[in-house]
Amino acid sequence: MHPLLFKFGEYHIYAYGFFIVLGAALGYLFLSRSAYKVYGIDKDKISSLLLWIFVTAFIGGKVLFYMEDPKIYMSDPSKMISNLGNGFVFFGSLLFAVPTTIWFFKKEGWNVWGMLDLIAFTSLIVHATGRIGCFMAGCCHGIPTDFFFGVSFTDPMCQAYPLNTPLHPTQIYEFLVLTSIFVFLYWFRKFKTFDGQLFLFYVVLYSVGRSIIETVRGDEERGYLIDGILSHSQGISIVLITVAVVVYFKRRNQQLFNQPKSKN
Repeated sequence: MHPLLFKFGEYHIYAYGFFIVLGAALGYLFLSRSAYKVYGIDKDKISSLLLWIFVTAFIGGKVLFYMEDPKIYMSDPSKMISNLGNGFVFFGSLLFAVPTTIWFFKKEGWNVWGMLDLIAFTSLIVHATGRIGCFMAGCCHGIPTDFFFGVSFTDPMCQAYPLNTPLHPTQIYEFLVLTSIFVFLYWFRKFKTFDGQLFLFYVVLYSVGRSIIETVRGDEERGYLIDGILSHSQGISIVLITVAVVVYFKRRNQQLFNQPKSKN
């Protein structure tokens, strides 16, 4: 596609970074407005929260990215620096950012599960916008395909391989999955029966969608737990789905148990 959006003399604006920043801005606007409306939380507190989230998400995304093929970085540690701005694993960001987010909520005395529901929407906004940047940059691409919706990446700056060959646009698939989850959760929010329900739905739905998309991913460097069968992301998805389902039923049962009994 178009990895380089704009060029002003020596200044370059790359699509991947641009859409990450755009997603972060949109996520901040959503969370700051929603948190104030629902819980009366000041925007300055949300700014501090998001700073913690973005720092830990960056670290987590890079850690799992390096762990996908650690031999490369063990043999030449300098590549960790040269690849610092390229390549992130979303699940790494999620696994690092969620505990930090919960810690921040508890520190501030906020409704942890209620705020996690809002974080689900925020994460979907940031992630979906970022996937547009992935598509523009050609990273996270799919395997070659003969179907009509295959996309050929022609710009030599693209990270897609091979170039000039129709590939599954897995970035767009994931964008559509994320957007669909957002729409579903936004509709379902009026019917939720306990705080945290939306967040747990988000974890399960995204993990399922990501696992399916992984079957046509073509960037082999992301690595496998079982070579050619189970990718790292699919393995993490299985764990997250299991944990989320267990927590879901536990919280649902707590809600049912705590409901006032009928006087009839």
